Amino acid sequence: MKYKLPYCLIIAPLALSLSCGGVKQTPAAPVAASVNKQLPIDRKVDSLLALMTLEEKIGQMNQYNGFWEVTGPVPAEGAAAQKYEHLKKGWVGSMLNVKGVKDVKALQKIAVEETRLHIPLIFGYDVIHGYKTISPIPLAEAASWDLAAIQRSAEIAAAEAAASGLNWTFAPMVDVSRDARWGRVMEGAGEDPYLNSRIAESRVKGFQGNLGEFNVAACVKHFAGYSFAEAGRDYNTVDVSNNTLHNIILPPFKAASDAGALTFMNSFNELEGIPATGNAHLQRDILKGDWGFKGFVVSDWGSMGEMVAHGYSKDLKAAAMSAANAGSDMDMESHGYVEHLAELVREGKVSEAVVTEAAGRVLRVKFLLGLFDDPYKYCNEAREKATVGKKEFHDGVLDVAKKSVVLLKNEKNILPLKKQGQKIAVIGALANDKTSPLGSWRIGADDESAISVLEGLKQYTGNSITYAKGADVAVGPVLFGNETRINMNDKSGFAEAVKAAKAADVVIMVLGEHGLQTGEGRSRAELGLPGVQQELLETVYKANPNIVLVLNNGRPLTIPWAADNVPAIVEAWHLGTQAGNAIAQILYGDYNPSGKLPMSFPRSIGQVPLYYNHKSTGRPGNGQPTESVFWSHYIDAPNTPQYPFGYGLSYTTFEYSNLKLDKSSFVKGGKITVTVDVKNTGKTDGKEVVQLYLQDLFASVTRPVRELKGFELIALKAGQVKTVTFTIDEKLIEFYTANKKFEAEPGDFNLYIGGSSDAVLHAPFTYN
Repeated sequence: MKYKLPYCLIIAPLALSLSCGGVKQTPAAPVAASVNKQLPIDRKVDSLLALMTLEEKIGQMNQYNGFWEVTGPVPAEGAAAQKYEHLKKGWVGSMLNVKGVKDVKALQKIAVEETRLHIPLIFGYDVIHGYKTISPIPLAEAASWDLAAIQRSAEIAAAEAAASGLNWTFAPMVDVSRDARWGRVMEGAGEDPYLNSRIAESRVKGFQGNLGEFNVAACVKHFAGYSFAEAGRDYNTVDVSNNTLHNIILPPFKAASDAGALTFMNSFNELEGIPATGNAHLQRDILKGDWGFKGFVVSDWGSMGEMVAHGYSKDLKAAAMSAANAGSDMDMESHGYVEHLAELVREGKVSEAVVTEAAGRVLRVKFLLGLFDDPYKYCNEAREKATVGKKEFHDGVLDVAKKSVVLLKNEKNILPLKKQGQKIAVIGALANDKTSPLGSWRIGADDESAISVLEGLKQYTGNSITYAKGADVAVGPVLFGNETRINMNDKSGFAEAVKAAKAADVVIMVLGEHGLQTGEGRSRAELGLPGVQQELLETVYKANPNIVLVLNNGRPLTIPWAADNVPAIVEAWHLGTQAGNAIAQILYGDYNPSGKLPMSFPRSIGQVPLYYNHKSTGRPGNGQPTESVFWSHYIDAPNTPQYPFGYGLSYTTFEYSNLKLDKSSFVKGGKITVTVDVKNTGKTDGKEVVQLYLQDLFASVTRPVRELKGFELIALKAGQVKTVTFTIDEKLIEFYTANKKFEAEPGDFNLYIGGSSDAVLHAPFTYN
């Protein structure tokens, strides 16, 4: 049957009793005023809400995971049968982990043809950095500092996902990540709130496109503070200051909301002793209040029920009450709303207006996605077949993969490799792996679908290539990626690796973490090369020190020995489907690396958490006499990182000069224009990320030693000079002050411009 929105839902006045399908309804409590902005859609939402029973409204707040083989028999008993009955009653608003047009259409048909009000489902999935055609992990993409390429990557992911029946992705993750022990750093954009904010905007725009067309809703996560888990241990306690919350954690979320993100996801952690799922200050006061967010908030998987384990809620019923009153609009797989919310409303512990508002927010997103106009909009099998895996998508992910590689070291210009007449030994299990390059959180992709490094290198036929595994990274399956799966003992392949290295002119060693040793639940207590890989590296080095170390990893690693000894180091992350081709093109110089680190690389685990925008403390290291011990430092290691935020080399070199400010001070409503000349001083064309940092010298609360406040990616021919311009205005110097609001305070500032957070070219200015 052709689905049509009932006529009464479009034209019925809200003040009157309504009749639809022979069922007389009394209008429910009005949707909160914050929803009633776009009158055409909001009128439809209000009219539909007026027809809904309490249980049907709660149903829109209920999300179930895929629970049965939808093309098989209907479940007859157990939890699956109960979920099926809820679906037919209209007590399910969303499904997750159901993918593919055939399955999505079968479930959507139940919702729109068998329920009383024919309300379509919204289908969610973790499309984090691609659906079938996989882009680099988000941390790697952040290393490109190329906002257009990052947006295009999200567009490709959205196109494949939407063609496969999906209309909602649980991305982007915008958690600022300072602790590399936390496995989910791979899912975000690193340690800086400004870079995170700009990338959040690009990814939201890429996923959502023009609302109402063929797109997917973005879900900004995890709101908020999740990445500040103590000891870097996933799901652990978070305890941060109000200053850190507002100046570091929240800005990327605000940027994503301003960019039009349709949904948010709350986080597993507590904040100020209250789990985020039940935290009204986060969800009602800040997100829906101060920021005017019009979409809906979904819990993370089971996070409502976890409020019991936190010791905050007595039981699931109490958790449902806290979550609903706090503004968590949809329950992901805790079953708290569908089991307890109606009773809580009848007991007066949750107002029906709260339920109506939440259901209205969910319905509004469905209207914006066009699901009421055509609930089968995403269910075209011919389009699915024609779209997924298109060549232009592979070209797109190859492009962003090359841009994501960071050259960390290149002594004696060992790179780029010569294309003729060399004997090359390729060593490392990861070099011949076609699954690991996909990285973590690529659940829609097929194993063994990536181009391996070895495959990429063999496309260049001018050199002789020998491969030796050397050692496995993991023992057995690495699905859970925990420490017990790391190969700690097997060195049986060392001899073969040494033999290959001795016979080679150049050794390419591909070492690091398997793609599934990073991500959710994959925290690490150590950050070195896992297992026996460090010993393998040192053993091969003794046989042939002419090594190019290619790192595959989802987080910063501690590599002090390699940094001191190995002549060339390439940070190649987990680059996705086209990983091997991207790495080969970098190594052979067909693409000049231009990536810059989005996270600092520590020298040792003892430095973590490590970040460039730290405070000076009352006893900073600068200017302290060398014989003094009484300043903030280690007695056995430098404070500085191995490689700082914003760092990255090229096959050419760049020179910064002629820094100019058009004035030395400005007032409210004014601005300063800053220019700097950047010259390509080498013989190779290249790209450079020009970075602007500001230091607020004195303020109502202490400020970081410097903060990224602008960047521009420029391309320069060999010998070319470009003038780059930045504008400093009141908005750029705002922060969350002692007055508990964002404002620009009068004071003195320093600006720094260069190719990393260690930029030395600087000038002072004043805001009056």
